[in-house]
Amino acid sequence: MSNTVYYHPAKEVESYCFPQFQALDRESCYSNSSHEINFSIHTSRNKYCTLESSSPTGHFTISNSPSTVSFSSNGSSVSQQESQFHSPDTIYGSPMSGSYVTDDVNDFRHKLRELESAMLGPDSDIFPESYDETLQGGIALPEIDSWRQIMGEIPRNDLKHVLIACAKAVSENDLPTAQCLMSQLRQMVSVSGEPIQRLGAYMLEGLVAKLASSGSLLYKTLKCKEPKSSDLFSYVHILYEVCPYFKFGYMSANGAIAEAMKKENRVHIVDFQIGQGSQWVTLIQAFAARPGGPPHIRITAIDNSTSAYACGGEISIVGKRLSRLAESFKVPFEFNGSSMSGSEVQTQNLRIQPGEALAVNFAFALHHMPDESVSTQNDRDRLLRQVKSLSPKVVTLVEQESNTNTAPFFPRFLEALDYYSAMFESIDVTLHREHKERINVEQHCLARDVVNVIACEGRERVERHELLGKWKSRFKMAGFSPYPLSSLVNATIKTLLENYSHKYRLEERDGALYLGWRSRNLVASCAWK
Repeated sequence: MSNTVYYHPAKEVESYCFPQFQALDRESCYSNSSHEINFSIHTSRNKYCTLESSSPTGHFTISNSPSTVSFSSNGSSVSQQESQFHSPDTIYGSPMSGSYVTDDVNDFRHKLRELESAMLGPDSDIFPESYDETLQGGIALPEIDSWRQIMGEIPRNDLKHVLIACAKAVSENDLPTAQCLMSQLRQMVSVSGEPIQRLGAYMLEGLVAKLASSGSLLYKTLKCKEPKSSDLFSYVHILYEVCPYFKFGYMSANGAIAEAMKKENRVHIVDFQIGQGSQWVTLIQAFAARPGGPPHIRITAIDNSTSAYACGGEISIVGKRLSRLAESFKVPFEFNGSSMSGSEVQTQNLRIQPGEALAVNFAFALHHMPDESVSTQNDRDRLLRQVKSLSPKVVTLVEQESNTNTAPFFPRFLEALDYYSAMFESIDVTLHREHKERINVEQHCLARDVVNVIACEGRERVERHELLGKWKSRFKMAGFSPYPLSSLVNATIKTLLENYSHKYRLEERDGALYLGWRSRNLVASCAWK
């Protein structure tokens, strides 16, 4: 499926500050599989914390289904909801008492339904219809003494340490310990609290989904809502405005493209992550002001056909809006849209034409390509070799500076905790904690990435970030050489950062630019030829 759009007269020019769904153009992963794990617990006590009495035989069956971990004694089916977020005005769970119980099962069920609706929306179908029935059977937790011993080894009220301990238990398949720690975490996290509390809510959800083998389903459900307004306003647009990460990436990439194309009359840009098209607004304006007149610009946009929220609807909408923008600035413009994933792209899809100078843009896109650790096909390196064969004048790369690609679960969890802690702290500086839009941004956008990194494996884990050093090795193996970023671009980005917190920092190193928060690098940008 593809389409071509040429600009045409319009009565009025719409707003062109398009939000970019960089983190959301994903291949949705889904799993209907369920598993059962049997284990035995030898106890010295005969009391368990349950909603209703259960026979303390010490033998349990854990039945894993989407976002639930179900325990049964003597083979009977009982369930505990492990995967609920809360609304901004509530805290996970209720205050801990001598036992994890409630006197009113109906009230407990109603509260869990409210949490489901608050986080996943009223149309969520992530939980099975049998959920109400499974509550009736009761919930069994490991004995209280064991729980107290576990918590005694963790610094009191240290949410970060509890998260790490829980992830460690999950990685070692220590289900009783993981269950105890998840119960404690519910009392500590909050989507309207400190940055670590907010991030903790989503990481807890990822841990529960990992334990229940439901990460794929949860990742699919927690998608960013499609914008409904005429200007494609969205939650990601808010993130675009309050944090400089996207602007930094787009500005550095556009600077390299403008520099490489300053003497060209016909420019062809292939964008592997078109999103809302917001990256190209400033470049079209810059080309319009070029001495001697603007070049003819043709953009070939790749957009995943399975991700409608990637561009807020049909890709043709982005093309028409960019066409009207180009018309208003008297820039000759053509737009070609192809709805497919990057792994499916073949040379003929890119519509290369003689006489055009080619630029290829990988802004927050390449980390979605599976590499040799996922498939022998290795689409990540294959795509780079394919692009190199087209002899582009410049190729731009913008990626999160994180290492979650091939790392095992526990190191990957630690990396995600460190990376997103910095991200959530930076958001906290701009949007106060009770700001409804901040909560929406974090819940509907960032939560998906967190859950996918933690809970999904194999092809279903599409958030596979690499450090820039690894990307450089891949580009060099494909035959590319570095394309230095101009000093003008660096100076412009420094000016941009003056509008944000002084805790952001810009570093230029080995021909690349890094944007960080405090001591943590978050985004890296470079160019190749």
